[in-house]
Amino acid sequence: MADGGGQIGFLGVGASLSGRRWRERPADAALVLAHQRNHGLIEPLARALASRGVTADEAGHYLEPTLKALFPDPSSFLDMDRAAEVIVDALLRGRRTLVFADYDVDGASSAAQLVRWFRAMGAELPIYVPDREKEGYGPSPAAFDRIRDSGAELVVTVDCGAAAYDAIAHASSIGLEVVVIDHHLMREDPPACTAVVNPNRPGCPSGQGVLAAAGVTFVLLAALNREARRRGLFDERPQPDIRQWLDLAALGAVCDVTSLTGFNRALAAQGFKVMSGWKNPGLRALMDTAQSKGPANVFAAGFILGPRINAGGRIGRSDLGARLLSTDDPEEARALAQELDALNATRKEIEKECLDACVRQVEQASNFDPDAPVVVAAGDGWRPGVVGIVAGRLRERWRKPVVVIGLDPENDIGKGSGRSQPGVNLGRAVQAAWEEGLLISGGGHAMAAGLAIRPRDVTEFRTFLEDRLRSEQAEASAIDAVEIDALVTPGGADRALWAAFERLAPYGPGAPEPLFALAGVRVLGAQALNGGHVRCQLVGDDGARLKAISWRSADTPLGHALLGGSPTLHVAGRLKADDWQGREGVQLEIEDAADPRQAA
Repeated sequence: MADGGGQIGFLGVGASLSGRRWRERPADAALVLAHQRNHGLIEPLARALASRGVTADEAGHYLEPTLKALFPDPSSFLDMDRAAEVIVDALLRGRRTLVFADYDVDGASSAAQLVRWFRAMGAELPIYVPDREKEGYGPSPAAFDRIRDSGAELVVTVDCGAAAYDAIAHASSIGLEVVVIDHHLMREDPPACTAVVNPNRPGCPSGQGVLAAAGVTFVLLAALNREARRRGLFDERPQPDIRQWLDLAALGAVCDVTSLTGFNRALAAQGFKVMSGWKNPGLRALMDTAQSKGPANVFAAGFILGPRINAGGRIGRSDLGARLLSTDDPEEARALAQELDALNATRKEIEKECLDACVRQVEQASNFDPDAPVVVAAGDGWRPGVVGIVAGRLRERWRKPVVVIGLDPENDIGKGSGRSQPGVNLGRAVQAAWEEGLLISGGGHAMAAGLAIRPRDVTEFRTFLEDRLRSEQAEASAIDAVEIDALVTPGGADRALWAAFERLAPYGPGAPEPLFALAGVRVLGAQALNGGHVRCQLVGDDGARLKAISWRSADTPLGHALLGGSPTLHVAGRLKADDWQGREGVQLEIEDAADPRQAA
């Protein structure tokens, strides 16, 4: 299935049209054979499993991840038992409790889980989501003042709070009790509050650092059930079956781009099974509004549901996503879904304007330094709600970490967001910049970060990141390659091959989607589509054809090669189901290509 990955690269590709080399994922031959024998896998699938570092003992759980086998002990999380005790005690005593959520999908899905658990226990849990542009990220003294004035006594923060030291100190001074449920990187000493549950808290023995906040919240639900059961609350009422809310845990895990390994993989896999029933009124209404059907998967969560839920926090009302995911009223769900869908369309327009301006600033002004380890771009009026998406797009384009900052000169502030690549811990670098006094606020995790900065400090911040990330980026670039799982032909890339490899789903960080290579295929019928996409057919020596599409590539070397009629190309991409009008076929989503005459 492969030519071996020598020094030059797989199929001899040492420099593809994206500037990367190709290599076959390495796999131990004995382990490949063990996977074939133990699980009845075809050789390329067994090889792909072995190349992902899955041992013979782990293979069963990887192929069929279950909560029963992988669910962690809630008590292994620092402060989890204390958090459950305080929340259940507040429920019993009738203390007014409120959930304070971040404005993205992870925050919304975390909040909705808590709302639904409280509702099952006969109580309503109000939601507070800060306005992204007016209040910024996370808790603030002003927000806690408003919450305290509303009569709340206990606040549970989800997907935020681990770095809100000043705000939480203020909450304590006004008599407001706080429990933090988070997953972001944090300092050694936690904020001074009742409980800080965070698998990335220094000293937490849970070993669950890859979880999104939605996953941490799901474990909290198990702890809440255990504490409530200990107090006899289920003697006369049924215990909430938290498995019904697995769809929300999976949604947060995928949309926050967390590593789908171990327990987190089980959350996603089992969550998609629950989600496919579309019993959550908000998710069902959002799929209907998007005119999408079918079972839930990473694409549905990450590209249909996620962007629309996020649209409220990016350019609309920040609480729309949390309200959508927590409502049981189909009419309210339909209205919220339609509003979010319209906001998402507007978001796309704003995002394109920001993206184009960013590219002009960096490339057309000759500011792009190919040797710089990070790109930092800043511009007046760029909306804080879209800079993260733009940073992600440009990270794909430039193959290095990108930070995009929207400046507000009138208020002397800039709000930015960054996206990184594997091997470069951007969140840690941004936190270090905050500790150096270069940022008003800043933090995140390895692959993403957010910040606030004075416009006058942007240049110094850029220099700081370049110095801080240079060695990490050099190492990451050295291993930045297109990882090939198998060599196939247009005729062999069929529905049966796709179905066999689907046993490796769900895909995401830590569980990469299989990548197939085709050698020396002809490109026929290439067309540029709206949005900069390119559609074509790949033809083998035997005349067999494979439908293919390349997303957002028309103005790139890859798109030029597809549209320019290169005689033959080596092509790498991912097989996708093509069920349009019931055809049950496949098409290839092209990741990269190389001209055989120039690849080496």
